Amino acid sequence: MVHRVLLDTNIVLSALLFNAGRLAWVRHAWQAQRVQPLVCKATVNELMRVLAYPKFELTKADQEALLADFLPYSDVVELPDPWPDLPGCRDEHDQVFLVLAHAGQADFLVTVDADILAMRERFPRLILTADEFRERVG
Repeated sequence: MVHRVLLDTNIVLSALLFNAGRLAWVRHAWQAQRVQPLVCKATVNELMRVLAYPKFELTKADQEALLADFLPYSDVVELPDPWPDLPGCRDEHDQVFLVLAHAGQADFLVTVDADILAMRERFPRLILTADEFRERVG
């Protein structure tokens, strides 16, 4: 079974940037098509913005290569307009992840973000930490 997963930006970034890091297995999971990441225009734009941060010292070609190792494995989801009436995240900028998970029928939303993790009681089977995600699909 291929799990439809929404990986927050930090999870994707760690999987892409650190080949031998703690989350490198996530990259291998999408490459092996054991999981299918979900993206939308807003989450891709955020990923592109973060990859361009000077602290990562990535050239434009490096950024494009990393995106090319993620986006082809992803399912692009069109978000509804207006957004569905879901419980609100305390950081309004993170609401897009909940909406995308809902619209894309995600099996899991994997995050390290404290504001999203605070929503676990409202979405008990959906929101997982990276370690919990590994236990489920590893």
